[in-house]
Amino acid sequence: MTFSIVGRCAETGQLGIAISSSSIAVGARCPWLRAGVGAVSSQNITLPALGPQILDGLAVGLTPDQALDRGLSSNGFSQYRQVAVVDAQGRTALFSGNHALGTHNALAGVQCVAAGNLLASRAVIDAMVTAFESSEGCLAARLLSALQAGQGAGGEAGAVHSAALSVVGDLTWPIVDLRVDWAEDNPIGELARLWDAYQPQLQDYLTRALNPTLAPSYGVPGDE
Repeated sequence: MTFSIVGRCAETGQLGIAISSSSIAVGARCPWLRAGVGAVSSQNITLPALGPQILDGLAVGLTPDQALDRGLSSNGFSQYRQVAVVDAQGRTALFSGNHALGTHNALAGVQCVAAGNLLASRAVIDAMVTAFESSEGCLAARLLSALQAGQGAGGEAGAVHSAALSVVGDLTWPIVDLRVDWAEDNPIGELARLWDAYQPQLQDYLTRALNPTLAPSYGVPGDE
């Protein structure tokens, strides 16, 4: 149903998630991020509340394991959940309940966690962690590379239809928040094309928000 990578950039402190699913609009339910706090992917039989609850725990000083345990124990049905967590220090936690769907796996790497269910094979997750750890560039690009590596290793057992890429940095809002809510074919490819279009404008949108007097204009009607 879903495979994801949650990661942190050791150089910038940015936190991010790349995720894909056979379900519609995975980016609306599964990835949760808070600048300076952490990132959580809540998936499988998804309980969206777990994301904010785990982030709240991290914000008050709990370790990722403690925050994850508190969130799972507070809501019940934990054996249906799969959760991956990275905090602002790069510490990780993960959980796959014994009712996780199909072939499932979760693996922590260096400042990252990959997790998935209904996978073509457990090797999908290994490929994602390896790709993240060995890739270079900004965090968003590394996360996307890991997601593509998972797809290349077989991805989900069936077709995927949605994908998302989100990154937070020093600001209170995401600096990257791209979503493909439904595609009949290859949403990860669509997400990569979105990133290619957005990346050259990313800094411009930050400049426009923080200092409008320096904001570049693209010269289009209704430019905002």
